[in-house]
Amino acid sequence: MCGITGFISRSAPDVNALHAMGDTIKHRGPDGEGYYVDDHCAIAHRRLSIIDLANGDQPMYSPDGRYVIAYNGEIYNYRELREELKAAGIPFSTNCDTEVILMGYAHWGVEVTKKLRGMFAFVIWDKEKQELFGARDPFGIKPFYYAPMGDYFFFGSECKSFLPHPAFKKELNPDALKLYLTFQYSALNESFFRGVYRLLPGHYFLHRDGITEFYSYTRLTFDPENMPLDQRTKQIREVVTESVEAHQISDVEVGAFLSGGIDSSVITALSRPDKTYSVGFEREGFNETHEAQALCQELGLKNYSKLITAQEFFDILPAIQYFADEPNANLSTVPLYFLSRLAAQDVKVVLSGEGADELFAGYETYHTTRLYRAYRKLPQFLRSAAAAVAGRLPRFHGQGFLTKGAKDIRDVFVGQAFIFDNDEAERVLTPKYRSPLTWKDVTGPYFDAIPDADDLIKMQYLDLHLWQPLDILRKADRMTMANALELRVPYLDRKVWSVARAIPSSQKMRGKMVTKYPLRMAAVPFLPDDWINRPKAGFLVPFIAWLRDEKYYNWAKEIIDREYVSEFFDRDYLLDLLERHYSGQEKTHRKLYTVLSFLIWYQVYFPEKCGAEPFVPPAPPQR
Repeated sequence: MCGITGFISRSAPDVNALHAMGDTIKHRGPDGEGYYVDDHCAIAHRRLSIIDLANGDQPMYSPDGRYVIAYNGEIYNYRELREELKAAGIPFSTNCDTEVILMGYAHWGVEVTKKLRGMFAFVIWDKEKQELFGARDPFGIKPFYYAPMGDYFFFGSECKSFLPHPAFKKELNPDALKLYLTFQYSALNESFFRGVYRLLPGHYFLHRDGITEFYSYTRLTFDPENMPLDQRTKQIREVVTESVEAHQISDVEVGAFLSGGIDSSVITALSRPDKTYSVGFEREGFNETHEAQALCQELGLKNYSKLITAQEFFDILPAIQYFADEPNANLSTVPLYFLSRLAAQDVKVVLSGEGADELFAGYETYHTTRLYRAYRKLPQFLRSAAAAVAGRLPRFHGQGFLTKGAKDIRDVFVGQAFIFDNDEAERVLTPKYRSPLTWKDVTGPYFDAIPDADDLIKMQYLDLHLWQPLDILRKADRMTMANALELRVPYLDRKVWSVARAIPSSQKMRGKMVTKYPLRMAAVPFLPDDWINRPKAGFLVPFIAWLRDEKYYNWAKEIIDREYVSEFFDRDYLLDLLERHYSGQEKTHRKLYTVLSFLIWYQVYFPEKCGAEPFVPPAPPQR
């Protein structure tokens, strides 16, 4: 795992600026650094040594010197591809996956992207053509940003790597804020930095003579097919087992994150690492470390845990927003940071359970009753008529059932976080940051792409393309790499996906709120019975309670009272939200955390506009 950054320019590259860019992402790769510079191309690479520790330095060159690669990720089928290339007469001088991508591109061209099994973001500079090729993995596990800016084309693992270059113009993207208030993450292709964009998952680009062309090389779509449940369960068990084995390829020790849920428990039970890691909070009802320790005791594994205090949570928030690159309002990001820091004291690589919910339908928002599903199958005109009648009657039990069930899924589902609706977002923002865009402008194209799918698949598809890469995987990458730790996600594997995409909706749910049913049944041989039907919990964070403590109420109030806040928000409206939560009248903590996270991020990245001192991030832990 590593970090990359660099630029293409029409003039001679500024080498000092390139080194400064590389230094900003040192946390992603503290084991080594490398640079490539010619008349127009400049590449910086930071290395976290995982495979072929002695010979995997980057940037790496093809034997003829034509191609130069800088790469972030892991390829789990690199040994098979290496043998295939060797059989075609391609020579190799290392045992690392970087060289396989490089020589694969020299041999197959852009088609190499379709052969890679793993997580990746990389660039390859063709010195002969003066052309830059870049690609990102199908799920978006690894990040890739780019910024066309004047005579420069910047690229890199993190937005912050562009900031030291004198040609980069740092500006806030005003269009990003309103939609962030709804989704709790940056939802546009253009980031919170104006002019900086994300390369979409499953895409590659070619940049030459100042022109950039983008291409999709794969598309993640569900394709249900009939298969008996017991046969499908066996298929899932086999493919997940094989994926976990593949994801353990490493020349260093591999650990595992472990919560009390089934996703990480399956990964842990299959991988049997020497060390597992868990975190919780020093508040009753917000600590799952006991469950993780109990499972490890049954499996004969070691578990290391940490309880996070309220003060630790609030003290680390500026660092969280710094490493997040863009504003992040997912409360679970903070415990993930502490979990990563704990693991990084011992290991360089951990396995985790991200992806299972999107692939196997694990979110409770996906679960509906049999009666509701039957109602949804009625013709639209009948449901609309029933809803119209129900809406004119006095309130009665089942009224919401009739009215909500009459709506199209695109009108009621935005993903796993829905913080401010459009009207309230417009109300809380100052006129400069209001926008005609609504959340439907973001979600609509995804629903349009699969018009004939059922509701469950539509929800999964949306989360697979928005929530997963822009929230779940972004926080996972940033918080682990902030601590120089590589995170591997065995569920997000092309072989696992080929099985998961074929599961029909009728097999995914059972009974009252039992989600991911086929995955749970696949885990029966290697997990204790009481783990199979454990409900999804995630990282539970007691922010709702803390914000009703006077100390942290005053913390929030002090931030809202800062002068720069009125640039973006109606401060009286925010203070009213805070008072309503503090008094117990209403639960507004998610809205407040979303706003406060943005304000902390803005002060970290734009201190000159806030009268603040430049932020100094904490260094990764020492192993």
